[in-house]
Parts: sequence; structure tokens; C-alpha cells
Amino acid sequence: MKRGFTLAASVRARGAALLTAMLTVALVATFAAAALWQQWRTVEIEAAERARIQAAWLLVGGLDWARLLLREDGRSGAGGADHLGEPWAVPLEEARLSDFLAAERNVSTDIGPEVMEAFLSGQIVDQQSLMNVTNLVKDGQVSVKDMQAFGRLFALLELPQAQLDTLAENLRFALDTSPANRSSPLAPLAPQRVEQLTWLGLPESTVAVLQPHVTVLPNRTPVNLNTASAEVMHAAAPGLSMADAQRLVAARERSPFRDVAEARLAIGADPAMFAAEQAFVSIDTSYFEVRSRLRLDQLSIEERALVQREGGRDGGAVRVLQRWRIAVPIPAATGVRR
Repeated sequence: MKRGFTLAASVRARGAALLTAMLTVALVATFAAAALWQQWRTVEIEAAERARIQAAWLLVGGLDWARLLLREDGRSGAGGADHLGEPWAVPLEEARLSDFLAAERNVSTDIGPEVMEAFLSGQIVDQQSLMNVTNLVKDGQVSVKDMQAFGRLFALLELPQAQLDTLAENLRFALDTSPANRSSPLAPLAPQRVEQLTWLGLPESTVAVLQPHVTVLPNRTPVNLNTASAEVMHAAAPGLSMADAQRLVAARERSPFRDVAEARLAIGADPAMFAAEQAFVSIDTSYFEVRSRLRLDQLSIEERALVQREGGRDGGAVRVLQRWRIAVPIPAATGVRR
């Protein structure tokens, strides 16, 4: 009897020892997995931070390159006009940055599969090729002439006139700096970009239609006849038909306009066509938007910057007024390795 009891106790002891061993192995495995996960997480965070810093510096370099290009263009003073045949107007197609380094240093571009590749593309867009929403308000009041110009654009795009009235009145309200207005809880924020026009009561669908034709700049600006679309020129200049605007586009492709009078002569228009609107049309530009896109592995970063070339073509400095970024995920790989 005693022997049976001892045997049972021995079996229970062995079972307890086995259970303890299993629990110990499970705990060790759990701790090891947690440590491994923590290490992996640390490595991923470090890699993401390194990629973020690298992307930031690369985008800053791209913006500085664009500013240098615009500054040198202003200093050259070639013809005193900004047009689409100048170097700044040529977009930079997506290119691998290591190719630029290889071309500069005469080294191989084979950097190995473990190194993250970077691809950069960009474009400089003349913001005075667009209609400036800020022009709708002049000296604290809605500008009648600019309302007529935007009315022509809204009619061309088949947008309701009532939405233009709402836009102009809310913009006047937003730009009103009087103490009574600033303290009003109903005062809208003044937009700084086109997509923010929804703050002034425009539907997103209307903003999407307007996006290719309008801009928001800090000051009143004329439309550049050398870079504007036919739709924008037709809307900006009273009496200019759509057919004549298209003729202007064709004429400037052959030879950019050196002054406003030359644009008028190109279509044989009446001498008064642009004479009374000298403040609303021009052939040079002070405001540009620099668009950059950087692709790093599975991350794509888009940056846009509004810059001002001070003093127009006679100035020197190119000042950054705004910068904003958009992170866009790249679709899953399709089997093509670039």
C-alpha cells in the first residue's frame, strides 16, 4: 500500500516537473518573441525616421534647385517676359537620383538591392497663368470688374452664378480686418490654397472644376498672356472671344509675346482691347508653384511650395511663402522592378 502511494506520488511529481518545464519553455519563448518584436519595431522606426529625414533633405534640395532656376531666369532678363519656352517651364520627369550622382562623379549606378532607391520628379507652374481668387476683393469691397471676369469663367465652366456670389461675399467677409469682423464667430477663415475654397461655401465638386483655372495668391495679380490657357484669357479680358484666345495660344507658341501690345497685334484686335485692362493682363510673372514628388521604396511624398520672385524679372530673391506635403502610398508591386 505504501509502495503504491509512493509510486503515485512519483508520477505526480514527474507530471508537475514536466508541466513546470513546459511553462518555463513557454515563458522563455514569449519573452524571446517579445524581445525580437521590440527589436524589429526599433529597427523599423529607425528606418522610417531615416527615410523621413532623407526625404525632407532631398525635397529641400529640389526646392532650392527650382528657386535657383527662377532666380537665374529673372536675372537673365531675356526679353523681359515669362513664357513656356523657358527652362523653368520644362518638367522634370521621374529620374533615379543615383543616376545624377553617377553622372557627376563618374561612378557605377549599381548600389545593390539592399539600398533604398530614390526617384525624383517635379514641375514649376506659373500661378499667374491662372485667375487669382484674391482679385475678387479690392479695398475691402467686391470688385465689379473682377466679378465680371469670374462670371465669364463660371459661365464657360457651366457653374452657377449664385456660387460665385457666395464665394465673393464670403471672401470679402474673411478678408475684413475690422475689429467687429474679427470678433464675429461667423467670420470664415481666409483660404490660402484652392482646395480651401470650400471654407467660403463652395461645394467640393465646384472646387474640383475650378482647380485647373484658378489660384489663391496673397496679392492682386494680372494674368500672364504667355502662359494662361485660352479659357483663362477669355475670362480675364472683356471682349476677347474664345476663338481669339485660342489664336493667342497658337501665336505665342510660334513666338512669345514681348509685351501686351504685341499680343493684341497678333490677333488684329482693336487698340482698346488690352489698353484699358493693363492692370489685369501682363507678360511676366512673380508667383510660381514648385511641385516635387519623391518616391522611396513603398513611400511616395508630394510637396508643393508657393514661391514669389521679388521684383519680377528685375529682382533677385525667390522667397518661399508656403509649403505643404502629401504622403501618397504606392500601389502594390506589379512584378515590374524599376
